[in-house]
Amino acid sequence: MKKTNTNYLLYKRLLIYLFPLFILISCGVSKSVNHLPEVKQYSLEIPKVNKINDTTFSYNQNFITKNKQQLWELYIKGNPLQLGYNNGALTQDLMQKQEEIFFSKVESFVPSKFKQKLLNGFLKWYNRKMYLNVREDYQAELYGLSQYSSNQYDFIASKYLRNLYLHGAHDIGHAMQDLAMVGCTSLAVWNENTEDGDLLIGRNFDFYVGDDFSKNKLVEFVEPEDGIPYMSVSWPGMIGVVSGMNKEGITVTINAGKSKIPLTAKTPISLVTREILQYAKNIDEAIAIAKKRKVFVSESILVGSAHDKNAVIIEVSPKNFGIYKVENTSKVFCTNHFQSDTYKNDARNQKQIKEGHSAYRYEKLQELLQEEKKLNPEKMASILRNRSGLKDESIGYGNEKALNQLLAHHAVIFSPQKKLVWVSSNPYQLGEFVCYDLNEIFSDQGLQPNDFSKSQLNIARDPFADSQEFKNYEEYRHISFKINDAIHNKETFSDSFIAHYQSLNPDFWKGYFMAGKYYFHKKEYSKAKIEFEKALTKEITTVPDQKTVEKYLNKAIKKINN
Repeated sequence: MKKTNTNYLLYKRLLIYLFPLFILISCGVSKSVNHLPEVKQYSLEIPKVNKINDTTFSYNQNFITKNKQQLWELYIKGNPLQLGYNNGALTQDLMQKQEEIFFSKVESFVPSKFKQKLLNGFLKWYNRKMYLNVREDYQAELYGLSQYSSNQYDFIASKYLRNLYLHGAHDIGHAMQDLAMVGCTSLAVWNENTEDGDLLIGRNFDFYVGDDFSKNKLVEFVEPEDGIPYMSVSWPGMIGVVSGMNKEGITVTINAGKSKIPLTAKTPISLVTREILQYAKNIDEAIAIAKKRKVFVSESILVGSAHDKNAVIIEVSPKNFGIYKVENTSKVFCTNHFQSDTYKNDARNQKQIKEGHSAYRYEKLQELLQEEKKLNPEKMASILRNRSGLKDESIGYGNEKALNQLLAHHAVIFSPQKKLVWVSSNPYQLGEFVCYDLNEIFSDQGLQPNDFSKSQLNIARDPFADSQEFKNYEEYRHISFKINDAIHNKETFSDSFIAHYQSLNPDFWKGYFMAGKYYFHKKEYSKAKIEFEKALTKEITTVPDQKTVEKYLNKAIKKINN
């Protein structure tokens, strides 16, 4: 989902699994397809939404509003079913738009109606056990939310099942692409590593499903009837948590690990972290919740705790469970490999460390923390926005070895003891970080629309977002998609256009590799050889990427010699 060619590879990979499984689709699916959660035990008032202006809507004490940084802010309260209805009623247009973006993306790389039917059947079979692994109160909430979904995609599954399936989309995409679309970074520091000694946590959520998907970011503030009030950052239609903090000062962020492709969906990781936020007051309670849930992908959950003034990483996978706690230091780094003793000899994890970009970003965090001894929220934002490689090397914009890969859905900074959180605004994590105070938001004084943020504590927009370099990068991204399409559609560009494209992001290996592929498919092998050789002089993201470039170079040389 990160790039068009990645979509194509995922599509091919899915089909390998679809055909042999198609004959099994009817087996074991009927119960899940016809399943509806038990909702009669919950009281319900159908929301009647009041429009205050074009970007602010309310229902009783529930609100949604859009702030000047273009973040949507949602405040909802009630029992599980009421939460779902309130959420759906207030976010209906946004949620339906998000659903349209997601499913149109699927349609774009599975255009055949026949293959779409295969895919639908596969998803029903694959997700057949998911409802058995999702809490009944969350199912009730999803049912309420689903009442406001679009009718447009009923051919895929019922509204309720689609909402359930979408909560496993992150996990399924992660498993099928085996980490090709996520490269998140998070860190926690405290004691001697922060200005005031308090716990401070930062994270980049590098989950990319297209630019449109990232436009409507949603900052949710939820007061459940049962459990602890919490906030999270995600997108309309999501009740799970990928980044969040509760009123007790427990924080959760998720980072993908190396996964096998599982045979069936179980508990979506975002619903495990939601449960932690809603019911845990300290690290031990968070660990107990994570331990009792069956997941279907490998994931690191960085948990920070105001009560413990500490942070740990819970490392979960379908067959293993580990806890990484630091000793004799007051900092924890989390990229995309496991660190606990449980996974010390895990072959997949070791391969990820050797061949991926996770270890490089981990080392970059260590380097930056050596330079910046005592962090505050502004300095944390600077780390999350860092675009350079090791030793400040320029490795090209968009390189996944950088902490800031310029594709983040969002970045968040938590100060658990103060109950403060900063949420980034577009573009990526470069826009202004908006500050929220959970003590005020979840107080008994009552909340009003446009009353959410503590603007005096906001962190300023990164000047890079208004630079010519950034404009060049955005043009580079746009042209990359065009060149990728041209390779498949046999379109032609001038040599000067290709040179201009590369000049927009001159230190990034992929611009030269893309040009090399373009010339290779045009059968201009001498030009292709030159571009592949240039790519190999740059900081290439992963070992498999390096091998791919070398393979193309050898093929070009053979073509020239023949």
